[in-house]
Parts: sequence; structure tokens; C-alpha cells
Amino acid sequence: ATQSDGDPTISGSLNSQFRAEADVELRDSLTFRMAAEIVDIRPNGNLVIEGHVNIRNNEEHWQTAASLGWLGLTVPETYGGSGMNWVDLIVLLEEQGRALHPSPFISNTLAATAISELGNDEQKKRFLPKLIDGSIIGTLAILEESDCLDVDAVQLMAQDEGQGLVIDGTKHFVSDAAQATLFIVACRVGNDLKLLIAEAGEQIKAKNCTTMDTSKREGMVTFNKFYVAPENILCEKQDAETALDRLNNLGAIAVTAEMIGAAEAALAITNQYAKDRTQFGSQIGRYQGVKHPLAEMYVDIESYKSLLYYAAWTATESPDELPRYASLAKGYASEAFPNIGITCVQLHGAIGYTAEYDIQLFLKRSKWARPKFGDANYHNDRVATIGGI
Repeated sequence: ATQSDGDPTISGSLNSQFRAEADVELRDSLTFRMAAEIVDIRPNGNLVIEGHVNIRNNEEHWQTAASLGWLGLTVPETYGGSGMNWVDLIVLLEEQGRALHPSPFISNTLAATAISELGNDEQKKRFLPKLIDGSIIGTLAILEESDCLDVDAVQLMAQDEGQGLVIDGTKHFVSDAAQATLFIVACRVGNDLKLLIAEAGEQIKAKNCTTMDTSKREGMVTFNKFYVAPENILCEKQDAETALDRLNNLGAIAVTAEMIGAAEAALAITNQYAKDRTQFGSQIGRYQGVKHPLAEMYVDIESYKSLLYYAAWTATESPDELPRYASLAKGYASEAFPNIGITCVQLHGAIGYTAEYDIQLFLKRSKWARPKFGDANYHNDRVATIGGI
């Protein structure tokens, strides 16, 4: 296949090359196999992630992830990371999504990316090693009550005190809010957008909120006249609006990568159920009403998977294309994955709605993933706008 205008062909050689390189270097490596064993936590053969379970905030698992190099996968080697790219990272994210792994990995990765790409050398030396070794947990505090990703939606005001800034207000929809000890905060000084580093303290109150998927934590963070020193202000030499847009694009890529793994796992579970379950003396997978939806789900997963790998490649190799392809991938996934979750539960019959079967967990994950970093409507509109429509 050829690329005549920069667009990837779903089955083209370029996309196949991305996926082959990632598979060879990560999936088949001994280190990654060890990591996969830790992610796939299935006591008694079942996923145990509902309710208040120990693995959610298990320090041992988080430190193991740090020791395997997960937390610094895309951080430059100069600051203790592995110096790999986003194509490499999404292979790991797929495996975490496949196991519905309950950790603040995406939040921490995006916070580390913000400091790695936007911070000065002193900020990088001060924060990146701690984010990589797991001693602190970072997250983005970007969204407000409007739940809008557009940079114009950032309205939290910071007062310029001459020797730093003071922020007073609340951020909503903050992933892993109560677990995080470092926040990348978007605010305004007058009309100018600013990105700040805020370290947890008495003037920051964070709480997790109740969500359908209890393995993914969303919360609120309130800043009570919180002082930000000048050395904790990011984007000294960069446009903050462009930087924030890139962070949102990378967040969409990260969530979509987990959506791939989760959707593939849901399909595999349902496919096996269709082979095992018999009705009217035959496996239900032999009936068109079952096997056709299974085939359609496979096509959808492979389609947004191909879009995602190209989007991940553009993150470092063709940044100008990143907004379009991040939206193409996340928009497709945000529509397809919830439908996959619903269909998989339906193909299980009434048992699919019970806590006894894992399949309902994947439907809940799809409900979390659909709006995170933009739903299908947001990204489809964005693709149209980028295309000049």
C-alpha cells in the first residue's frame, strides 16, 4: 500500500510496520511477559477489581511497575526514563486495558509527559525521577464544571502576586484525584493561559467521586488560595494553548489504547462463551444472530486500532497530524467500544448482567472511556473542523 496524502491505509504496510515493531520489541520480550503477569490479576480465575479491593492502591504493584520501567517509558534517558515513543507505550496500555488494570498509570504518564515536554531542566530534574520511581503520583487537573476540552473552557483564575501565583477554585473530572500528589493545573492569569505544577499540601483538597467503573477513579480538586512559586510554572518558552491541546491529544491516545485491549478481551470472552453455550442442541456461535455481531466487533476493533497506531506515530514523527488522527481514533473508539460492551453483555444473555461474570466489567469500562478526553461527537466535530468543514 502507498501513502499518497499522508493518510494511513488500514491494512497498509506503514501501519503493519508500526505494529510489528511494537510487538517484537515489547510483547515478546521477557520483561514485558513478566509485566503482563502482574497486570493480569485474576484470583480464582476472575477479575477482582470491584468494590474496595487491595490491588487498587497496592503499593507493591505500583513499585513493581516502576521497577519494570513502565512509569518512565517515554521519558528521556537523561532523566532516568527509557526514552521510548508512544507506539511503544500503547502496547503496554493495551495490555493494561485487557486486564482492566486499576492503577493511575495514564494519569502519571501524562503528568510526566507535561513536565518532560514543557518544563525547564531544573523542573525535569526535580520531578521526573520521582514520577518514574513511583514515589509521587501525578495527574492532570484541566477540566472544569463544563467538562469541555477546548482551551477557552479553562476559567480558573490565578492572581499574580509578583513572586508567584495564587489559585483559588475547583477542578473537576480529575483522574486519580485522591491518589495524586502532584497536579498539572490549567488556569488563567488575565486572558493568558498558564500551566502550573502544584504539589499536594494542606491548601489542596482532593476527593474521588462515585463512578460506574470503580476501577477508574475520577474526582474533584479544590485549591484554597494555593500559592504556586515561579519555579513551578511551565511553558516558559512555549505557547500554553498549543501545549494543552497536545496533552489532550495524548490523553485521547492513551485512553484509546486501553479501549483496544479491553475491547479485545471482551470479544475473546464472548467468543469463547459462544463456543461453550449450547441451545437447541447446538453451540450458539453457529447462529448468524451471534456470529455476525462477533465479526462486526472484530472489524471495529481492528479499524480503530489501526487509526490509533498511526496517531501514536504522529506524536513524535509528525506532530502537525496528531490532532486529526487522535480524534479519528478516539472518535471511532468512543462509539464502537460502548456498543461492543453492550453487545457482549447481550450475547451472554441474562447472566451477562450479573457480577458473577466478568463481561459486565468491560461494559462499565466502556462507559468510563467514552467521554474521557472527548466523546464521539466532540472528536467527529473536531475532525470536520480540522478538515475545513
